This record gives sequence, C-alpha cells and structure tokens, in this order.
Amino acid sequence: MTAATHIQNVPTGVEPPATGLGLVHEEDRSIRATWDGDELFRYVYAPWDPQLESPRPYFHPLRTLDGDVVSLYRPHDHVWHKGIAWSLCNVGNQNFWGGTTYTRDHGYHQLDNDGGMWHRGFDRLGVHDGVLRFDERLSWITQDGVELIRELRRVGVTALPDDQAWVLSFETRMHNVSGGTIPIGSPTTEGRENAGYSGLFWRGPRSFSGGRVMTPAGEGRDELMGSRHAWMAYAGEHDGHGRGSTLVFRDDPRNFSFPSQWFVRTDMYACLCPAPFFSEEYQLVEDDTLTLRYDVCVADDALDPAACERLATLAAQRDLLGEGGPG
Repeated sequence: MTAATHIQNVPTGVEPPATGLGLVHEEDRSIRATWDGDELFRYVYAPWDPQLESPRPYFHPLRTLDGDVVSLYRPHDHVWHKGIAWSLCNVGNQNFWGGTTYTRDHGYHQLDNDGGMWHRGFDRLGVHDGVLRFDERLSWITQDGVELIRELRRVGVTALPDDQAWVLSFETRMHNVSGGTIPIGSPTTEGRENAGYSGLFWRGPRSFSGGRVMTPAGEGRDELMGSRHAWMAYAGEHDGHGRGSTLVFRDDPRNFSFPSQWFVRTDMYACLCPAPFFSEEYQLVEDDTLTLRYDVCVADDALDPAACERLATLAAQRDLLGEGGPG
C-alpha cells in the first residue's frame, strides 16, 4: 500500500458518497439499481397488478445517468403498459400482455385469459466489476392456474459514462411445460394489420410523443412500423427543462427473427418493441426452449443516427451475461 493510498483510506467519521453502479434489494418486491447513489431503475419482480393487467415483472422508472425519467407506468389509455416489460399477447389462446385479446373471429374482446409471470427465485444477484447481474426463474401461469412456461431470465447492466449512457442486456429462455405445442403470435398473425406488438415493449413518457425514430437506414416515424433492422432508436424531449434522451434497442444476431421487425409509434404515444412474432407465429413445441436476447442503451441527449449506431456497436462488443448466449 502506498502512502497516498493509506491517507485516502483513513476513516474520517463521515460516510463517503456512493460511486458507480450499486444495487438495493427490496426483498419480495423489487431490485433498485443506482448510479453514484441515485436511482437508475427499479425492477419490480413481485408486482401488485390486478389479474386483468397480466401481472409480470417490469422496469420502471428508468432514468438516464443525468436522472431524466424515460419510462411511463400504467397510462390511463393502456394500464397494462409498464416501463419496459417482456410482454406477449397471443400465447396460444392465452394473454400475457394484459387487457383484451385480439382474435381472428372476434377482434378485441375481454376474455378470462390474462395470465401472469410469477417470480420463483434468483439464481444470481449482485454487482461485480462494474456489472449488475441477476438471473431470475419465473413461472407463466394462466388465469385458471395452469403452468405453460418456465422461464430463466438473465439481465446484465453496465454504465458507459464516457458516452453518457448505460446498457441493459436482457435474455429470456422460455421452456414449454404445457404438454403440447404453443403457437406464439400477435394481433397481426390473427389478421389485424400493423399490430405485431409482443416482445420487450417500452412505453415512453407523454412528452416523447412526436419524437424521432432512427435505424441503420436513417430517420423516420410511424412509417417504420413493421420494418426490419438490426437496431432501432427513439429520441424524445422532456417537459420542464427541455433536454432530450434516447433509447437504442439492439436485436441480437442469434435470435431466430434477426433482423427483427419493429413495433413503433410516435403520433399516438411513444413506444418501441422488437417484435419477433410480428407477422408469423412461432411454434414452441413441447419441452423445447426459445431463447431471445436484446440490448437497450439509455442515453442522455437526443442523439443522431451515427451516435445511435455507436451505442449499438458498443453494446455488441461486451457480453454482460457471460458465456452462453441464445441457443
């Protein structure tokens, strides 16, 4: 130990400020990630939602490194929208999205089929070498109590302070325990045009309505609905101070649907979702596992396409989940 190091470590009686990435575990409720002592996001793994809203874990609030909130919780127009959540609307004849179900024969109807994704435990939870990691086991239970899917969910988080951004890596491994094949689709696979939502769905703040959407091919807005890209980004502005923020979603090349179709809206409200079941059902056969993985970069400032491309590249360069990706 050098003399300088020894001096720096002398107790002063004053609690030192928190620095870097931290974790607070609210037992049986949520995980809070912090950056330099301030909340970065909250992951609620034991939600208190009514059955109609398909209870499932979600990330909200999500904040930039500067503290701006970039997610929305339970908006009055779609109360089942909650920050960022893994949400699937047409899982066989079951709904793990919330609310009404769209079917080819009847359109949207409220059915007794709003299932839930229930937390069963963590296999890993902690922060090491600047990466927050947790591995979570969940059971997908229908409204009438039948288990369809056992999921292993892996999440990794790290900060990119030089780029005023942080990265969330999300992987799901869904294992079919239903005893039969489960077709996974969307309202579009049931016949409704441009309604392929189902996947890692983000709902943005009200002030983000009318924001900019960016892809490797350039900028656009709602006309990008259903298009295929390796990544898609959404930039919006905040009420009050007027600063901007950007979210960059990156599809993983190992996903069966790469490059993903995307569900995106700017005019009605701000939302973005890589949608692997947008226009074609996936047949999850009995005792098989479907693995999907995505990265989400959350950045301060309203970025241009080149800056979004850089963040997507940085996210691809570091595997926050260790060995063993989709397979």
